[in-house]
Amino acid sequence: MRRFFTRLNIRPLAIVVTLLVWAGAAVAAPPETRLTLPKSGPVKVAFVVSDGATLIDIAGPMQVFEEIPAPGAPFLTFTVSQSRDPIKAGSLTIVPDYTFDNAPQPDIVVVGAQSGNSPPYLDYLHRMAVQGSLILSVCTGVTKLARAGLLDGLAATSHHDDIQMLRQMFPKVHFLPDQAWVHSAPRVYTAGGETSGIELALHIVELYYGRPVAVSTARAMDYRGPDWQGISYAKSSHTRVDLPAARLHRVH
Repeated sequence: MRRFFTRLNIRPLAIVVTLLVWAGAAVAAPPETRLTLPKSGPVKVAFVVSDGATLIDIAGPMQVFEEIPAPGAPFLTFTVSQSRDPIKAGSLTIVPDYTFDNAPQPDIVVVGAQSGNSPPYLDYLHRMAVQGSLILSVCTGVTKLARAGLLDGLAATSHHDDIQMLRQMFPKVHFLPDQAWVHSAPRVYTAGGETSGIELALHIVELYYGRPVAVSTARAMDYRGPDWQGISYAKSSHTRVDLPAARLHRVH
């Protein structure tokens, strides 16, 4: 066995360390379980917005939550910001529905790429996390979670072009490239860039309502990502890898 490692120019100690890391990874991954619906009323989803917001980071997941084919309105979506002053998302102007001070208590908070970094902004994210909201980031919205102290020592992802920069900005966070989403902590998910937010939102629908409803939602949107193709499309593999405190969903 030692000669085998030597031919591959691999030291046995390195192999042992790697195996220990792998073993610890499987134990440390946060459990992923079905999400519990509120006792009454819809699942409330707050989309945090500020100037420079990337439109698809908002519109993609929002459309998923509004498209779900279930009786009534299973999800209630709204926007929240530091004030109700209009903000720009590309060429679209958004007037936030609420401020951080008067917004309804959300079950889910979604943070896409945008400029906001003020103390009230970061305090809102931290408060919602402490109060048990499910926190989702899309693309460089992950920087807001990192600045709010929600990702220290955890794995996370973002747009693949920004991974190296983010590793330098936030050395306490383990940024992973080429992931559609990462289950960073029991109540925290981070998604890759742009349409990865749709992938993550569909997964959240699955955790609430089950796989068939999530697939039906994707088909209602005519979204053909490989994991949501449904029985009428060709099947594809579905791979997850566990790392310390993270559950990954690899881009196909």
